[in-house]
Amino acid sequence: MERSHSTPAPRVRRSRAERKRETRDALTVAALMAFARDGYHGASLEGIANEAGFSKGAVYSNFGGKAELFLAVMDHNLETLRGEDWDPFAPPAGPPGPAAAAHDGGGGDGDGDAAEMVRGFGLAMLEFIATAARDETLTSLLRARVQVMLDAYARVASETRPPGENLPVVDVAQLMAALDQGVSVLALSGISTVDTTLLRTGLRRLVSPATAATEPSPERSGHASPLPDVERVGRLIRGAADS
Repeated sequence: MERSHSTPAPRVRRSRAERKRETRDALTVAALMAFARDGYHGASLEGIANEAGFSKGAVYSNFGGKAELFLAVMDHNLETLRGEDWDPFAPPAGPPGPAAAAHDGGGGDGDGDAAEMVRGFGLAMLEFIATAARDETLTSLLRARVQVMLDAYARVASETRPPGENLPVVDVAQLMAALDQGVSVLALSGISTVDTTLLRTGLRRLVSPATAATEPSPERSGHASPLPDVERVGRLIRGAADS
């Protein structure tokens, strides 16, 4: 009996640019984990390269140094804000369901890992801001990243602007960003009574004080994180584990 032979699928060769992008992305994700765990000053480029499966030379082939790599992580984190469907008022999905809990080992540790990562990166961010504030070039690069947040809030403020509002959109956006970042600083300082539920209420009052004042007091579900973006980072962690 003649044996049939299946023809293997042709191997798709990636371009040099594609390979470079994959290396850069892998280093960026590894850097996010390292900065969150070890802090800006504590993380080493060699350690980040090892976590990503590359040599230290791969870091310098893609980034000018630790500061540039940290800025790349910021860009990675800010990507969500660039989308037109970004909604700072959207409530979190709630506690993980059975499937997510099973994936995390049965105890919902994935959400705990996400909260710890957000907290750790927030602390690293404070370190980086203190460093950048003493360097004119870094200050300019940091300002450009903060502007992404301001632009995102300006888009939201413009879309939800009530009739008769006299405060310019750019001012409302700056106040919204200040509240967002202020909540993070309070949480990092150990103030756990200000959570994301209260943050969303405060943001609503900034864009539409009259209508927000008639809303009932926010229900504190007990699942809201004191830090923004924990749910998004949780999805990132689960996605990395599944890949």
